[in-house]
Amino acid sequence: MTSTPAMVLQVDAPDATYEPGDELTGQFLIKAAPHLEVRSLELSILWYTAGKGEEDMAVHHFERLVDEAEKPLDLRALHRFKTKLPVSPLSYDGQIVKICWCARVRLFLPHGQTEVTEAAFRLGSVAPAIAEPAGPDT
Repeated sequence: MTSTPAMVLQVDAPDATYEPGDELTGQFLIKAAPHLEVRSLELSILWYTAGKGEEDMAVHHFERLVDEAEKPLDLRALHRFKTKLPVSPLSYDGQIVKICWCARVRLFLPHGQTEVTEAAFRLGSVAPAIAEPAGPDT
């Protein structure tokens, strides 16, 4: 029986809002059971679209940690990360499409299993789209 690890991931900005060019910092910790075998871990800072149409996604920052005999992967230690954020795309809450940013940690477990956790944040301060009221038919 495999137990699910508790994963804690957070960005440091109190309101999780950053401006283009800011340095995003954060941390993650995996509270794994002692017998849980983790083969590798990936940290990504990425954006994706949600809404109508096809989903787009791009990775801005990527780190991969691998459990190796010479350098075992210590999941009990707090891991810090940082990256300079790009100027675009900015977070956007539109009526048809949304642009979402997040930090994501993915654990690769035996037998092809994965566990994922995300911490959402905003890049920029674009106001949400306002639905226009339907006009009378003329």
